[in-house]
Amino acid sequence: MSQLGRVKQWNTFARCWHLFDAAWQNPLECAPTIEKYLKGLIKPIYHPFVDCGDHVVVINSKQIAFPGEEWRRRAYFHHTGYSGGASWTPAYELHDRDPTMIFRKAVYHHMKGNLFRRVVMERLHIYPDSNVPEEVMENISNQIRSLRSIPKTLDSYSKDVIEKYPKIIDYPEDFILSKN
Repeated sequence: MSQLGRVKQWNTFARCWHLFDAAWQNPLECAPTIEKYLKGLIKPIYHPFVDCGDHVVVINSKQIAFPGEEWRRRAYFHHTGYSGGASWTPAYELHDRDPTMIFRKAVYHHMKGNLFRRVVMERLHIYPDSNVPEEVMENISNQIRSLRSIPKTLDSYSKDVIEKYPKIIDYPEDFILSKN
């Protein structure tokens, strides 16, 4: 095999590192996308019996979003293994305890049980904010596109843009807003 052919083969089987920003993303909708990269479904050499997946680094998992009342309604199950050791924890409590756990559980649950699932999950690196170790950041070569756009907050607009925005009504100077 020529040297160029060898390099092509190494690049084909190399594990890439992908970055995913989880800010304002629903982890239940993002899990299938991340699973494709972890298992290697996006590669042309994919086969169910070959472990050819990539690493995925998820940042800002503390800022995930659930629709509607999902924070209160969704509960996560945990069992210690002892009798009477079953517990159901609401999503908001689990997220307060560990901001990375909901995202990890969403991806793990979406993979469906097989022998590779635990090995594949070791390539998922989740961080609660954008502070990622330098040795991890230097490996990243691709960014996974977010499924939904991040809405702009009022703090992100400049004063000029706010003042130029058309007003519906100008309140008089002696007008008092009631607190009722």
